[in-house]
Amino acid sequence: MGKGGALSDGVIKKIILSYTYVAIWIFLSFTVIVYNKYILDKKMYNWPFPITLTMIHMAFCSSLAVLLIKVFKVVEPVSMSRDTYIRSVVPIGALYSLSLWLSNSAYIYLSVSFIQMLKALMPVAVYSIGVLLKKESFKSETMTNMLSISFGVAIAAYGEAKFDTWGVMLQLGAVAFEATRLVLIQILLTSKGINLNPITSLYYVAPCCLGFLFFPWIFVELPILRETSSFHFDFVVFGTNSVCAFALNLAVFLLVGKTSALTMNVAGVVKDWLLIAFSWSVIKDTVTPLNLFGYGLAFLGVAYYNHCKLQALKAKEAQKKVVQQGGDEEASGKLLEVRESEGGAGKRDEAED
Repeated sequence: MGKGGALSDGVIKKIILSYTYVAIWIFLSFTVIVYNKYILDKKMYNWPFPITLTMIHMAFCSSLAVLLIKVFKVVEPVSMSRDTYIRSVVPIGALYSLSLWLSNSAYIYLSVSFIQMLKALMPVAVYSIGVLLKKESFKSETMTNMLSISFGVAIAAYGEAKFDTWGVMLQLGAVAFEATRLVLIQILLTSKGINLNPITSLYYVAPCCLGFLFFPWIFVELPILRETSSFHFDFVVFGTNSVCAFALNLAVFLLVGKTSALTMNVAGVVKDWLLIAFSWSVIKDTVTPLNLFGYGLAFLGVAYYNHCKLQALKAKEAQKKVVQQGGDEEASGKLLEVRESEGGAGKRDEAED
């Protein structure tokens, strides 16, 4: 702090940079979602091939990740054995491919605004699967909050003007697979001391996703693409879309690395409301008062869940500091004892002399 309690130039610079990273992440996340909707929606670009689109993203992102790690050496690869890759990364890659496939498919049937409302169920799915896999402890208070989020999403779904059962099933499936992936990352990777940032995640996981998506693509979309003889690959549309998808991963790397995961969660809430407003005002999707009321309830539940997580994290950090201070005090006490004993021995030597 400078004179009169003014912020120093260094602090102001850090605040500006933090807001810049948040703005970049919101913009890119917003762009990727709207761009995917534009490509897949039958009323817009009319290219309803979600598996192919996801495979294009994975091929592009894995290629750039290899260049960044192997050629330009922007980040160091994680030391990982073949057995660890097969046991830990492959299951996560399979779940990620299913999550991306289903979530992209949902854009064909549902509005952007309604998809964001359904995504509010993510904390519910993560907590429930965490309890089932014994990664989270069951707490009645937390479960009550999860039920309130679910109730809010149910109201939003009831008020949806263009409700599509198949689209809702696809999005809920995507949420379930993504939640399972997030829990398994903690069990299979984090617990083993393996921490992947967004670039190394793409390096290891994207090729795996590409392989898993190849098999359903052969039977589901390839025959239709072959019949569509008039189709020509649009390098501008799919190239810029892939660049945005990769840039989003870099933005996550910057945002979490320079701020925190909590900042990203808060920014995600802002992004969701912006997407709902954009979907209503620009895309002209119908957003009913019941939609907003239900999502508002779910939003409050998610906000309370994030608040509880933050408090638990602060308590854990405080406990670590107490333990560390206790260890330092114990070490200081031992050092003092050693010095006193050395001093006593010196005095005895002097007395003997």
